[in-house]
Amino acid sequence: MKIDVLTLFPEMFVGPFDASIVKRAESRGLIQIEVHDLRKWGESERRNVDDRPYGGGVGMILRVDILDRALRDLKLKVKSDKQSLPSDGKLKVILLDATGIRYTQIKARELSKLDHVILIAGHYEGVDHRVHEHLVDEVISIGDYVLTGGEIPAMVLVDSVIRLLPGVLGKDESSADESHKEPGYLEYPQYTRPEDYNGWKVPKVLLGGNHKEIKNWRDEKSGL
Repeated sequence: MKIDVLTLFPEMFVGPFDASIVKRAESRGLIQIEVHDLRKWGESERRNVDDRPYGGGVGMILRVDILDRALRDLKLKVKSDKQSLPSDGKLKVILLDATGIRYTQIKARELSKLDHVILIAGHYEGVDHRVHEHLVDEVISIGDYVLTGGEIPAMVLVDSVIRLLPGVLGKDESSADESHKEPGYLEYPQYTRPEDYNGWKVPKVLLGGNHKEIKNWRDEKSGL
């Protein structure tokens, strides 16, 4: 899978993308992540990418022409690298924005089937709405609250998708039975040694070796 991220603050991604599962997946060639500074496509010596909103109001709005230029260049690069741009939904452009649909584990699984994802991290007061209408395939929000920008939501999306890719986790079943694999499902409680710590004991059913009883207990705790 190839993931491109368009952002005004590429330095924010250095830590999260250079450690843990994401780093290992990239080093093993399972994913390719490129973070692009949106100001590369800005205008004038100051590399401007935003302007004041029509109709008045506070804050600055990211410009539709700048984002269109950036997306065109990224797609052209895919073609020049002799990669495919299939028309069957294997490439998606996604804007991270508070006005988007709520992100879920089901959506993460859907995105993990793609070959290429381009993420736009919204910022400032917002993004020209023509971006929503004409340039992206989806607009996604990670929750009903406001963040400074779309950088952290982009990290959340990348992390949640990458761990679902075949071969990324040590065992693929590690991601098969976990919270939110379907609506309303929460993974059952987990315990390990010591069996008794400060009088806090592991449930007896997990110690008896009766797999049917253990499965029934886990199903009950998971709300099945």
